[in-house]
Amino acid sequence: MVARTARHRSLRARRSARQAANSRAMAWLARAGLAARGVMYVLIGIIAVQIAVTGSRQRADRTGAVHLVAHTPLGSVLLWLLVIGFAGMTLWRLSEALWGTNDAGGRKPAKRLANLARAVFYGVVTFGILRYALGIGQPSSSDAQSQDLTAAALRHPGGEVIVAIAGIVIVGAGLYVMYRAVKLRFLKHLRMGGASVRTRTVVKRLGQVGGIARGLVFGTVGVFLIVAAAEANPGQAKGIDSALRALARTPLGPWLLVVIALGLMTFGVYSWCESRWRAV
Repeated sequence: MVARTARHRSLRARRSARQAANSRAMAWLARAGLAARGVMYVLIGIIAVQIAVTGSRQRADRTGAVHLVAHTPLGSVLLWLLVIGFAGMTLWRLSEALWGTNDAGGRKPAKRLANLARAVFYGVVTFGILRYALGIGQPSSSDAQSQDLTAAALRHPGGEVIVAIAGIVIVGAGLYVMYRAVKLRFLKHLRMGGASVRTRTVVKRLGQVGGIARGLVFGTVGVFLIVAAAEANPGQAKGIDSALRALARTPLGPWLLVVIALGLMTFGVYSWCESRWRAV
């Protein structure tokens, strides 16, 4: 009898949790998170353009974007909106990791694991912005995070292999993001039945251009990790800021950085479109 009661309570708790994951509140949090992600990418793109044109020392990553927000007239309010948005993104991805999604293959272990990794990532982002909003610390730069994690891995036996694998995975992820963009795979998540043909075309192009730029940046970060593993030197590991600056030092010069920066801004705008039309 006691065991049966406990089982019923467990089932009710799981049912309640699943209902919460599919609730309007969770949908709102997901959309807030997508909007916050869009803000972050637009600001990183703006900083990257400044680096290419003026040689700005501002960091083209989350840290630089947060500093940019904080120095606006409504900086404090906007920081808290970013905290809410990224917290929403974290909870949404965590719910997808626990319960899966309704699209094809959405309940497969690999898909759930990927969403768990996203939840952890956005949780770290949320914590960093929260500390900054409370005035008790600054979010770590992407370069510092990458180098610290690489150094920690290299201190262990076989660390070079671990770092190399991580780099290969990130390069693969970047290539996959670009592939999804080129093949328009992202469209399956959008519900734009009520939108005009022109609007759907614009959103499609935004997703393509933005996805390609985002994937290229991911891939560049992964290449630096592979180099760090080959040289057993954590200083070679780079975050988004250094990866973008490296693009400006290619034979194409700062113009390549401008193109990628505009692509990242485009992805930010696409994220805003996702916050409106994505099925969540």
